[in-house]
Amino acid sequence: MFPKIKIYKTIIQYNDRLSSVVTNHAYGIGVVSIVIGLSFGLLYYQMYYLPESLAKPTVSHEILEPVKNTIIEMIVGSSSPEQQDNFVPKLVNIQLGIDNHTIWNNVDDTPHTVTPDHRESDSYSGEFGSSGVIKPGDSYEFIFTEEHEFEYHCDPHPWMTGKVIVTKQRF
Repeated sequence: MFPKIKIYKTIIQYNDRLSSVVTNHAYGIGVVSIVIGLSFGLLYYQMYYLPESLAKPTVSHEILEPVKNTIIEMIVGSSSPEQQDNFVPKLVNIQLGIDNHTIWNNVDDTPHTVTPDHRESDSYSGEFGSSGVIKPGDSYEFIFTEEHEFEYHCDPHPWMTGKVIVTKQRF
C-alpha cells in the first residue's frame, strides 16, 4: 500500500505545479495584451495604411479629358532596319490638358511594342508601355498626367525609337 500512496501524492503534486503555471494571471494578461495589440495593428493597417497606399492621386478633369488626342503611328515598313521613319512622329511634345491622351496605332503589317527605355510610371495611369505586342490594326493608349520625358522603343525592332516630352500648359 505504501507505493500507491507515494505515486498518488506525486501525481497530485505534479498536477498542482502544472495548474499553477497555466492559471497564472500574468500569463493571461500577457496573452490578452498581445491579442489586443495585434488587433489594433491589423485595424490600423486595413483602415489607414492600405487605403492611402492604394489611392490614386487627384487629377483635374482637364488633364483626364484633354481637348484632343496625340496620334503616333507605326508606319508600314517599320520592321525594316533600313527604314528611316518608324514611329511617326518620332519626337512628340505634349501639353497636359491639351493633348496628353496619346494613342500609338500600328498601321504596319508586323506586330510592334511600345517599351520604355527605362522603367517609367505615371502616378495616375500606372506603368508606361504596352503590356504585350500591338498587332497590326490595333493600338495602345496612355494618358500622361505628370511632367516627364519618356524615351521608348520597340522590343522586337530596337532601331524603332521615339520620345515623348510632357510639359504643363503654356497658358
